[in-house]
This record gives sequence, C-alpha cells and structure tokens, in this order.
Amino acid sequence: MGFQLAPTAAAEGFRLEAHDSVGSTNAIALERAREGDPGRLWVVSKKQESGRGRRGRAWVTPEGNLAATLLLVVDRDLKTAATLGFVAGLALSDALEAVVPGRIAIAADGANDGRGNRFELKWPNDVLAKGAKMAGILLESSMLDANRFALAIGIGVNVVAHPEDVPYPATSLKALGSDCDAETLFLALSDAWSENMRLWNEGRGLELIRQRWLAHAAGLGGQVAVRVEGNIVRGVFETIDEDCRFVIRDDTGAVLKIAAGDVHFGAVASASAT
Repeated sequence: MGFQLAPTAAAEGFRLEAHDSVGSTNAIALERAREGDPGRLWVVSKKQESGRGRRGRAWVTPEGNLAATLLLVVDRDLKTAATLGFVAGLALSDALEAVVPGRIAIAADGANDGRGNRFELKWPNDVLAKGAKMAGILLESSMLDANRFALAIGIGVNVVAHPEDVPYPATSLKALGSDCDAETLFLALSDAWSENMRLWNEGRGLELIRQRWLAHAAGLGGQVAVRVEGNIVRGVFETIDEDCRFVIRDDTGAVLKIAAGDVHFGAVASASAT
C-alpha cells in the first residue's frame, strides 16, 4: 500500500503529502508554510537525500526507511511548542509497539517476557532498541509573521537499513527481525500522534506527557555523561523537569539541569563521551 493517514488523524484535520524521494521533508514542510499552508500537514517519504539531524549532522534515509515531518503553524510561545519533541518520541514509541510483533524481543537486556518497554526514549530526541539508535527527531522553526511561526517536527526511522559508519550503535526494524514497512509504520504513527497531541493539550497536559516519557526513558537512574558546549558533565540521570530539561546529580550531590547536550550512558559515561 502507499502512505495513508489513520482515520483518526484524517478526522482531526490532518493532511498528507507523500513523495517517493525528497531532499528533506523538514525543508518541504517549512516551504509549504511560507507558501501559506495552515499546518497539520504530514510530509512523508521512503527516501531522503539531504536530511539533517541535531547540530547539523547528516541523517541518511535510504530507500525503504521512513522520513516524516509534521508541519504545525502555531501562535503559542516557542518554548511550549518545543516540548512537542517529547510528544513525537512518545507517538513513535507507541506506533512501534503497535506494529512490531510481540514475539520480537527488543528490550535492552534482550528479555522477551512481555513486560516493560521494548523501545526506549533517549533524551532529548532519539528512540532506541537494544540500546541502539533506531530513530531521531528534529524540530525546526521559522517565523511567518509577528504572531505566528511554522514548526516542522521531523521523524526519521531506520526501517530496513541503518548506518554502519557512525560513532554510536545503530539498528533498524529489519535487523531486529521485523518485516514492518514504512507505510505501515507511518499509518500507526499518524494515529499515535493524534492521541498524544490530545494528551499534550496545547501544553496544558505537559506533566502527563513528562510522566509518560519518563516511563519510557533510557538510562533513568544510571550513570550518564553529557557533552555540553564542549565540556563533559557526569552524574546520575534523575529525571526530566517541568521544562523537559535533563536533570542529573553529580558526585558532589549537586543537581544540574541541562537544556541541551549529547547524552552517553553506561561504560561510555564512565570513561569518555568522545
């Protein structure tokens, strides 16, 4: 089948623009906003040739993977809108749980006992399986006028292939034994997004989103190292706060709240975060 919106998403006014191949779904979404699109537009493709990750890093989407961007045009403050990245992580986690058969063990410890989360959320914007990166989320914004801005919520998922030449573990649904395709995953994602955005409720439900996100959080309670503006900060990952900042407690007992940085777990946290 081709890309389709879930009936719940269509009923709520979301629309779909599907491509065989694109440069960047985020770039197309922001262009549509500048052309006057009112938002609630999903731009999707199974191939993306010039996608971007955080901090300008390349995000390659070979044929068969999923590149999806949701365009929203909003007039609320950008700080509140930025928390939609956590909504996106939850929506993708929910979608993956819905389409990947329960017989496929994707727990970080390899267990397949039917309990816990097979997919984990890494602050601020990754989805992991068995501790390896499966998906990334990138939010980009552009002012449209004095009162409104366009927000592109980009979601890239390794469905049939994952990069080999990256400095972190990566995986794909295919590598984990799933035959789910990009179209099936997007159908579930568009449904899960609608549900989680209703919970977010224009930011009024952020505490519920925060609690749900923590229930899926990778590394919670363990040692972490965070690269912040070239410096490495180490401690125990305690929570994310009401502003979705990463909260750690260092060896002196001091509580640190981090708004942006690269997080490393386990042995990497104990040694280096290079």
